[in-house]
Amino acid sequence: MKFTINRNLFIENLNNVMRAISSRATIPILSGIKLALSEDELILTGSDTDISIEIKIPVNEDLNVESTGSIVLPARFFSEIVKKLPGKDFSFEVKESFQTQIISENSEFTINGLDANNYPRLPEISDAASFTISGKTFREIINETQFATSNDQTRTILTGVRFFFNPDHIKAVATDSHRLSQRSIALENGPQAETDLIIPGKSLQELSRIIAETDPEVKICPGENQALFVIGNLSFYSRLLDGNYPDTDRLIPNEKTTSVEFDIPELSSALERASLLTHAGRSNVVTLTLNVENQTAKLSGKSAEIGNVEEDVSFRNLEGNDLEISFNPDYMRDALRASVTDFVIMNFTKPLRPLIINPDKEDVDFVQLITPVRTY
Repeated sequence: MKFTINRNLFIENLNNVMRAISSRATIPILSGIKLALSEDELILTGSDTDISIEIKIPVNEDLNVESTGSIVLPARFFSEIVKKLPGKDFSFEVKESFQTQIISENSEFTINGLDANNYPRLPEISDAASFTISGKTFREIINETQFATSNDQTRTILTGVRFFFNPDHIKAVATDSHRLSQRSIALENGPQAETDLIIPGKSLQELSRIIAETDPEVKICPGENQALFVIGNLSFYSRLLDGNYPDTDRLIPNEKTTSVEFDIPELSSALERASLLTHAGRSNVVTLTLNVENQTAKLSGKSAEIGNVEEDVSFRNLEGNDLEISFNPDYMRDALRASVTDFVIMNFTKPLRPLIINPDKEDVDFVQLITPVRTY
């Protein structure tokens, strides 16, 4: 196996494949990256069993093939070598006993590889039920829900985001049982039949980073226990979570007794100041006090070790009953960060019932929920 390739082109693709490689691989060969070269293309593959990424680089003026073959190389070490090579191009050659030589200008490395035949095969997923979605739309809905997934592996189902894909819209919901984020966005060419997938939050985080600020077309191919996402020359495989996702619709209250509309940057700044003290305490709780008669909204927090903070927060509208409610400020800041408007409307029922956060625009279908904290 021997080829010469443009270093920047290789690094650009290598960086994306590296997203699937874990430093704590349970199968030793998966700490490596697989390179397979044919007359037509170079295929890079990385996997940690949960996520697999395959990228195809076509043969062109930036990739010159001398002989075909395949090899698995230690991913982290190989990646660092290529990034630090001095030249514009580098040559790559596999010699006897899987020893691999990498040369660029005056630098020459020889590293030990492994037999690519021992690398696990990627799943075969039919594209019979596939459909496409705008990368910008998909990234947006990921970023507005994924943060609310759980990190607790004892309830694995909550570590994922549940997606409902319909012919005309996409709905995603995530909850860790303390908070919830649910977003719906219109689609133009969704699947013919409703598709229900629970995708791990970790997979979605990496997908969002790959999509980045561009707007590529994303082809989604649902499988039995895996889903394939195709973005240009990149194929991203993710395992799907199996189990009964909670019925989140029943968690969202329909009634309200108090409602207030906040400016997001202003409320976020006040929460950040309050958090300076609450993070020092064990509970990490802030209290919002709404007085309808006096038209005031106060945010307060305290730490037994350091002191307390109290701040008046301006608002655009306040109506209903007086209310005092306590919650985790980090959950609220995450919710505000995910919001897509400049103002949010918060609806409350009781001090110990979940509070609801909605955009101030009726045409934006976005619901967030935070469970309050009992302070007495």
